[in-house]
Parts: sequence; C-alpha cells; structure tokens
Amino acid sequence: MRLMIAGGGGFRVPLVYRALCTGPFAGLVREVVLYDVDPARLAAIQAVLRDMPAPEGSRPAVVISTDLGQALTGTDMVFAAIRPGGTEGRIADERVALDVGLLGQETTGAGGISYALRSIPHMLGLAEGMRHYCPDAWLINFTNPAGMVTEALVPVLGRKVIGICDSAGGLVQRAARAAGSPLHEGTLDGVGYFGLNHLGWLYKLAPGGRDLLPELLSDRRALETMEEGRLFGQHTLDKLGCLPNEYLYYYYQTDQAIEAILKQRETRGTSIHHQQSSLYPSLVESSNAYAMWDAARRSREEGYLAEARTHGEHRDEEDLAGGGYERVALSVMRALSGGGTAQLILNVPNSPVAGSSANAAEVAVPGLPGDAVVEVPCEVTPDGALPLAQERPGGQFLTLMQHVKEVERLTVQAVRDCDRDAALQAFAAHPLVGSASLGAELLDGYEAAFPELRGLWK
Repeated sequence: MRLMIAGGGGFRVPLVYRALCTGPFAGLVREVVLYDVDPARLAAIQAVLRDMPAPEGSRPAVVISTDLGQALTGTDMVFAAIRPGGTEGRIADERVALDVGLLGQETTGAGGISYALRSIPHMLGLAEGMRHYCPDAWLINFTNPAGMVTEALVPVLGRKVIGICDSAGGLVQRAARAAGSPLHEGTLDGVGYFGLNHLGWLYKLAPGGRDLLPELLSDRRALETMEEGRLFGQHTLDKLGCLPNEYLYYYYQTDQAIEAILKQRETRGTSIHHQQSSLYPSLVESSNAYAMWDAARRSREEGYLAEARTHGEHRDEEDLAGGGYERVALSVMRALSGGGTAQLILNVPNSPVAGSSANAAEVAVPGLPGDAVVEVPCEVTPDGALPLAQERPGGQFLTLMQHVKEVERLTVQAVRDCDRDAALQAFAAHPLVGSASLGAELLDGYEAAFPELRGLWK
C-alpha cells in the first residue's frame, strides 16, 4: 500500500511512521509519501524518520514531495493533517478572540471557526486532486476542526472521507480502565457515545452487558484516576450522568478557562510556535534528530489543556504514551484494506446506520440531520465506516449539539458559497459568542489577521 500524508512536514508525522515500523501495523504500508508546501519542514521530518530506531527491514520507503499531483499519483490512502497559516496562524486564532474577552482556542469557539475558514478551501483542493489523480483512494482526515472539515468534503468524496480524532476514543479507554474493565483495542461493545467533534459525551459503558458508568460516576477515587474526572469533578459528572469529552471544559467552565489562559505567560499557540521555530532547523543539523523530536513531543503533550490543571499538575503517563490519533488512523486504514472489522469513534455522516439499508431513514444520533457529520462509534470494513445507532441525546446535550451543528454548517456554507454573511452569522451564533456585534468584531479581526479571508467572499 502507498500512503500519502498531506502535511508531511507536520510535528506528529513521526508517530504515524513509528507505528508503521513495529507492532500490529508493521508491514501495512510499503511506501510513505510526505507531501508539504514547505521543503524545510519536510527535510526536518525526514531527518527524524532517518534516525528513528526500528527493526531491520521494517521501514517503509519514504518519499518527499512538494508537488501535489506527483504525491497523489498511485496513492491508495491519504492522511491529511494540514495547518494553513502555520503556528503563527494558531496564535492569531487564539489572540483575536481573547482580545475581545472571549475564549481563544484552536478548535473551539471563534478560533475554531477562523481555522475552518482557512482549512476548508485547501482541503477541498486536496479532495479535487484526489478525484483526478487517485479516484479510488480513501481520505482519512485529521485536519482540524475535524468534524467541520469532514462535512465540507463529503459532497466531493462521499463515503471515501472519514474524519478522525483521538480524544473521544481516549475518553472511552480511560473510563473503561477506571471502571476496572479495559476494552480491547478496536472494539466498542456496550459503549454509548454521541456528539460532534470535540463536543461529545460517553453515556453508557457496558462491555459485559452491565452498565458500569453509574458506579464509576459515583466513585470519586476512581474518577480521580482519569483526566476527565479531575477536569470536571465528581459533583458535576454525577449531575450530568455521563462523561463529557475534555473539550467540553470550555463550555462548562468558560470563564475559568478564559481567566486561566489569560494568566498564562503565553498562549498554547505561542508556546508551540516558539518550540517549533527553534526545533525544526535544529532537527536537520542534529546527529540524533529522533531523540530531539521525542523530547519535544513529550514537552508539547505536557502542555495540552494546561489551563485546566492546577500549577504543577501533570498528565498521567497513560494519557501521554504513544500519542493516540495515529493508532486510530492506522486502525481505520487496516480495516478499509481488509485487515478485519474495527469499531472506532469516528466523524462520519449521521446516516445510513450500520445494519440498515442505504435508503433507511434511521440515523445514528436522533435529532440531527442524516447528512450532518457526527462523532459516534462506527463499524469499519472494506466498504467504509458506518455509524452505529445511539440513544437519543437528552435535552441539554441535543440542544447544544444542534446549536453548534448550525454554526458548523454556516461556516461550511461561507466557504462553499463565498458568503461573508454566513461567516458573520456563524461567529455571532456560536454559543461561546452569542452576540451579533461581537461576531462582527471577530470577523473583522480575523480578516485583518488573515487578509486571504477577504479573497473568499464574492
């Protein structure tokens, strides 16, 4: 199999390559093509892969390219993790919102809308390139905001595009361990989870038929062994009756999150930008680029959601070991290529549901449209990823999902129809903004930070 990675100079690419060299995914890929618009970043990541320890004969061949057509030709599978505007763009995504007193975060709220307005046009270009150069290839999308980007690509690629994120699957695995019943990788028997990307809830955990979640939610000590338990606290979780995705911290404790971010010496985007600005040139010159990259990876993971933790508190090793999203992506790829059925939480259209006919009206998440991309447990086979039917979300959960989904659709519409007014509505309607005047101020601010946005509109 030939795998092309769009965004091949990205910081996390070595996680994918490392997983392809050893363990259950070894031998799955014969050649990895790293495509990027920045040759310097490609050279740095190539140095990391060169110095990566791996068993003799286990390494897939590595090709680097800045030519999209060349990179796509003959490709069986495409992974996409691009960041238009780079880490400097992430700083602006955060800062424009924070400057008007709102949450500044990469994928959630105003920053997520700004990121989507930049990402979707480039991803549509990639999808059109795939239709021309490798029409039978699958696209596994990591590009954030993953749900919104995937929804924008479905009209172009249909079921050939699948969105992934490791946060939901990580939540399920942590909860199962805390409940004393770890799940085998690639199985979600008895798991109930519904939501959108970075906006979901684990509402059932019954791997043996008995739901373990109520007991877990009442056990303060068990909850404190997992990230989400420490993040939200037992009292809040007991009232909710479920375990939220960690990104819901920004909705449930918005003021606290903004205050904590503003108190930090620098935003998350600024920290990553400083790290990468010095790291990438050093990797090319290093005698052991892999060791240097791995130390930076650990430091970067330690800073993840740092605003939600008290000073001196660190993430558990189980949260950090080996990343996570690369295993989700490779599990999807293996199942698509005939390596056995897998159950994974993915971003796919709400209908059709696994086990139903293609014409059935059934949806995975009742209350959301059938063509809306949702994040739910799916069954992955060589035919694609089909969502598994979930319970109808309770009122507060469904209301928030419907609200955010409307914002996502307005954002996609803004790019698809070159419609500035749709972008303005998206900013104003987001539940973390909720104001037409603030929405206008945000769009003006992002257009000033990213002049190319003005070129999107009619």
